Amino acid sequence: MTDKTLLVIDDSATIRKLVDSQMTPAGYRVVLAPNAEEGLQIAAEILPDLILLDHQLPGTTGYEVCCKLVDSPELQSIPVVVSSTLRKKAYAEYVDLDNVVDMLPKPYTEQLLLTTVANAMETAAMVVSSQSQGSAVPEVIHQLDESALAGSFTCFGLRELLDFLNNGRKTGVLEIEADRARIRFHLDKGRIQGVYGSGMDPDDIDQMVARLPDSLSSLAPVLRLTMGGRSCAEVDGFVQLLDQKVLDPRLMTKLLRFQASMLVQHAFKQQLNAFHFEAGYSPNTLHKNLPLDISLLALLVEASMHSDDSSEVADQNRCYVRRAIRGQNLDRAGLPARHMKILNLLTNPKCPADIQRELGWSETEVRQVLNGFVMAELIEYRSQTVPGNFVVFEPNAVAAQNLRGQFEESDNRYTGKVVRDKLALQL
Repeated sequence: MTDKTLLVIDDSATIRKLVDSQMTPAGYRVVLAPNAEEGLQIAAEILPDLILLDHQLPGTTGYEVCCKLVDSPELQSIPVVVSSTLRKKAYAEYVDLDNVVDMLPKPYTEQLLLTTVANAMETAAMVVSSQSQGSAVPEVIHQLDESALAGSFTCFGLRELLDFLNNGRKTGVLEIEADRARIRFHLDKGRIQGVYGSGMDPDDIDQMVARLPDSLSSLAPVLRLTMGGRSCAEVDGFVQLLDQKVLDPRLMTKLLRFQASMLVQHAFKQQLNAFHFEAGYSPNTLHKNLPLDISLLALLVEASMHSDDSSEVADQNRCYVRRAIRGQNLDRAGLPARHMKILNLLTNPKCPADIQRELGWSETEVRQVLNGFVMAELIEYRSQTVPGNFVVFEPNAVAAQNLRGQFEESDNRYTGKVVRDKLALQL
């Protein structure tokens, strides 16, 4: 909300009603004037923050009104946005007026009205001052600081970067670029508080929404809204509902955790380009009200638990073992103790079937958790070695050579010989 005052000088009752109906709910104090004389009088009384001025007024023009404003020491610094159906023909008249900061072509949409007024409110005082003093107008309002940390993913991965920030207990926003998409990790003392995306492919978002569990399926529209991490009126409305206990914060936390897991998994499967990290607290209201305070490992495992991708199912001939940790992050926040049991079992190589028997879990759960640990690079898989030797009798020279080649490429899972004559077979 804002306490800014907007003075509308327009002889059209329809325009005045439109502006009032749109800008008042947006938090502006809107004052209306149907003609130039009344508008100038009101301007002197209330000193508005911005004047929305019609170009064609009864008995005068917007240009003449602007000149009268400039001639008044009290009113000359009030910024003006001129609106007209004549567009370029009308706008040319205002080029040399220091108090005119923008143009709003008629007819205009409600969104264009809101955007133009909001931008003018923020920049107008600076523009009027710069134009009247003959100084250059800055190209941006808030100059971006240089990133505290920036680079590309040519020599290391996302896990290594997040581990570094976690180990250093850093607070800020890490933004990574993957093709056209940008994924932002909001961190507090190294822990992930929220993950949001922008520029995402609509098909990717649809796939994520389709993986919502039944307990969260009713919140699919909310997920589409929160995915971008926007600070818009709808999101602010959700925050207010949370504050008023109208929405269940536990359910929303589960939704934001699901969202974070989907975006993290998406990032790990993409070809990443560049990253930059901005230190300091971020203005996102959702994760401030519902912080996840979770580890990367927990999100990767959760994403695997929601996955139905058959390509991720482990091969029957794979066995799994813990990787040797060299400076790797050990944060397990948010990971269920139940799933930590798998990591404790893998001091020696084990196949999924062995893990399933020892823990009494379903085959699906075992493989999903294993996939999450593999993506987090805490465990690795190897091909199992089949014990015992074999002999293959193949008299055809070409076929025998092909068999030998296939056995050599089998990661030593098979041990034996291929022979071409009966004597060699007997020996």
